[in-house]
Amino acid sequence: MMKPATDAATRVGSELSALIETMVDDPDREAPPTLEDVRSLVHHRSSAADRREESLHPQQRASLLAEIDDLVEEFGGDALAIDFITAKASEQLSRVIEFAIEASRIKHQPTLGMVRDAMAAGLIARLAGDGVIEPDQDQTLVAEIDALIERHGPDALAEEYMRFE
Repeated sequence: MMKPATDAATRVGSELSALIETMVDDPDREAPPTLEDVRSLVHHRSSAADRREESLHPQQRASLLAEIDDLVEEFGGDALAIDFITAKASEQLSRVIEFAIEASRIKHQPTLGMVRDAMAAGLIARLAGDGVIEPDQDQTLVAEIDALIERHGPDALAEEYMRFE
């Protein structure tokens, strides 16, 4: 089994990432899902009619199948699916990251660690005071950025985790 590079999740589409996240968060699962488990689910959800139409409509269902098949081929079916969930900040944390980027006085883009430091130094309070974020979100936002840092490291570029919707 090959351990995916830290950027492997960035190659996973939002639809597949959401499906993986649902499987990972399933409280009834006894073992963490693997890529093979995800592939089985995707194949199971595909009806025989869909499979027949795959050659006629390759843009539809085939993209999810092709995406998971490519991941299984590259990383192996026993790779843990959680490593392929696309991490995105919540809307509130995305606002915090956006302001940290705009306020950055250094040449380099802020990392998750730098945003965390700015949050601890009063950025959350300032943004809450300005009405940019909800005032009672400080603990939630800190926990969220800590989880991103734990998963991706403090040196990961913060902008890559912003949610643009």
